[in-house]
Amino acid sequence: MTGELNGRRVAFLAADGVEQVELREPWRVLREAGADTELLSLEDGEIQAMNGDIEPADRFPVDRRVSRASVGDYDGLVIPGGTVNPDNLRADADAVRFVREFAAQGRPIAAICHGPWMLVEADLVRGRSVTSYPSIRTDVRNAGGEVVEAEVVTDRGITTSRDPNDLPAFCARIVEELSRS
Repeated sequence: MTGELNGRRVAFLAADGVEQVELREPWRVLREAGADTELLSLEDGEIQAMNGDIEPADRFPVDRRVSRASVGDYDGLVIPGGTVNPDNLRADADAVRFVREFAAQGRPIAAICHGPWMLVEADLVRGRSVTSYPSIRTDVRNAGGEVVEAEVVTDRGITTSRDPNDLPAFCARIVEELSRS
């Protein structure tokens, strides 16, 4: 897998409350495959990751505010979960616009766990097969998505997974989708 994504740039969109393993593991896999990765968030500085929703984990430096990011600078987008992270992101117009524009340009997007909340907010699940953490599946259905019970689902450039247990399949699919784009 080393070098498979040389020259590819991948944005990670996350805020305080991001599930650490859902940020760190795809980041590691994409870097090992040769991709350049950049952390986008709502503010400059650092974001606080969590282990679950109650135990603070590491802090991660933000590379760029999403309000200052251009979709054209990236080949792929990853939206990690954690309950609080996508809830913060979906309330930000710039973050929602960025995700919506990413899809409009046909660039690969991957979201795991609660990350598909951003896809719901950007009106990207309508007519698509999607998986997610069980507690947001009603939101996915109400937004017009078809919920599929699988470890990883890709439908027209959008890849989704359920939770950290799905990370091996999720990460492999991200690499696969980026290598084809």
